[in-house]
Amino acid sequence: MYKITHEQNELIIRFEKELVDGETLSRFLNHINLQSMLKKTARSDAGDRLRASSRLAALPTGISLLREPTLNKGSAFTLEEREALGLSGLLPPRVHTLDEQVQRILKNLRTQSTDIERYVYLIALQDRNKTLFYRVLLDNIEELMPIVYTPTVGQACLQFGQIFRRPRGIYITARDKGRVAELLGNWPYNDIRIIVVTDGERILGLGDLGADGMGIPVGKLALYSVCAGIHPSLSLPVTLDMGTDNARLLNDPLYTGLQHPRIRGELYDEMIEEFILAVQQVYPGALIQFEDFANRNAFRLLKQYRDQVCCFNDDIQGTASVTVAGVFSALRITGGTLKNQRFLFLGAGEAGLGTGELLVSAMIGEGLSLEEARQRCWYFDSKGLIVKDRTDLSGHKLHYAHDHPQVAGFLEAIELLKPQAIIGVSGQPKRFTPEILEAMARINERPIVFSLSNPTSKSECTAEEAYTWTDGRAIFASGSPFDPVVTHGRKLYPSQGNNVYIFPGVGMGVMASGAVRVTDEMFLTAARIVAGEVAENDLHYGRIFPPLPRIREVSQAVATAVAELAYKQGLATRPRPDDLQAYIQSLMFEPLYQDYIE
Repeated sequence: MYKITHEQNELIIRFEKELVDGETLSRFLNHINLQSMLKKTARSDAGDRLRASSRLAALPTGISLLREPTLNKGSAFTLEEREALGLSGLLPPRVHTLDEQVQRILKNLRTQSTDIERYVYLIALQDRNKTLFYRVLLDNIEELMPIVYTPTVGQACLQFGQIFRRPRGIYITARDKGRVAELLGNWPYNDIRIIVVTDGERILGLGDLGADGMGIPVGKLALYSVCAGIHPSLSLPVTLDMGTDNARLLNDPLYTGLQHPRIRGELYDEMIEEFILAVQQVYPGALIQFEDFANRNAFRLLKQYRDQVCCFNDDIQGTASVTVAGVFSALRITGGTLKNQRFLFLGAGEAGLGTGELLVSAMIGEGLSLEEARQRCWYFDSKGLIVKDRTDLSGHKLHYAHDHPQVAGFLEAIELLKPQAIIGVSGQPKRFTPEILEAMARINERPIVFSLSNPTSKSECTAEEAYTWTDGRAIFASGSPFDPVVTHGRKLYPSQGNNVYIFPGVGMGVMASGAVRVTDEMFLTAARIVAGEVAENDLHYGRIFPPLPRIREVSQAVATAVAELAYKQGLATRPRPDDLQAYIQSLMFEPLYQDYIE
């Protein structure tokens, strides 16, 4: 049988990358000299067919092609392709269209009895046919986003050892010290533009899941492709397995990671540093997205590396950006100005403090001083209101420790501070009680209530609770999706404050411009763009984020603005296109089958 050479395998990889720039298969195969790679020795029938059409020489054939998810079309291979590529007899006789395949997937998907079963089904599809996987997601984003990401991805991480089928991404452990670059080099693609990395210590609101947290970077990168059109071959999920302090996993024979307590201190920092340096060596210029690191590491790692390499922390900066976007949209309903709002956060971790920092930047832009802006943001943590008299504060919390008597109860804090907005980022369910919601409705005509903790089981309140206890007047957003609510004669559509409105567009903008750094201004710009994409009719029905079916359009707008800012700030390394928006659109991966025969 015809054997695929190393050079031809390299051409397959190049073919994938060329698609990112909008080049079709035929154009790609026409501009490279494949004929010279064909040996003159005897071939099988498959080899003869390949010689007759040199454009096909870069492709694997037969069962190997069907097992290559980036190239496989399944029953959509045409009769001509089946003959030329040695597929005759290996597929059912009927040729199906991509749309018909999508129908089959959806029909089977909807017969699954639980969301975790639907998740497993979709991941299995990704393993065998990536084009079909992304087509299904893109065309049904509102239905399937909760399956491929929050809240179902949380359950998938909890059960990761049970549902594990095929490996995805790169795993790095402390025993790999000194050879991290070698491990990164084992990835089959050598042009990586975006890396999502986690150490699994703070997976959503679920805590330390160690190596089982790999579902998060895998899910995030799928959203990069679906929402911003970044070709899957340009991205790499990475898990740094530094152990786990989760007793259940340490005793679970199905756990996928090393069963030892978490490594901390000097060795941990050395592994992080080696990983950062290895990325610069193996994939120079790649954007690194930190995901689900614990508070103890998230802020300090971002501070340490943000001015050295192209990186950001999605839990700090991405969450901040989407939350501020929600605030901007909410102010279109209330009619107020940002600098006159008072925000009370329940929770003072990465998401809350990151949002406070971005709000402060926005308020400074409206004329407030740094101190005045910080006075508009208040925090309530596990020990009460954060005030100057407390002696247990450190880090970023100190920036928001105001002169005020200590307050032990969140309801009491609301009554005293009279905030226009409460923002839940505590990871503690049901903390926004009826009494708290009633108080917010009494103080404000249109109270802003953001219940952002993930997954759904950790939400501070549901959409129905928020609307019910505020007489339908709350401007509500949540971290996980909720169904529409009918209350007080109105049907309201609660918004999900999902980072997917932000990070895919930011990543595309950074990639398109070749930005060497990611700045806070980029995230503030992204927030303004997202808020501006919300239509007046959306606001009328309670939506403060654009409908998910428009996510590609929104991501393109974010990417264009971020890239524009990169050029303005002198951070871009790629020549500026005459039409930046059109250029970014040309980079967007469209999940459609390529014709392998003209």
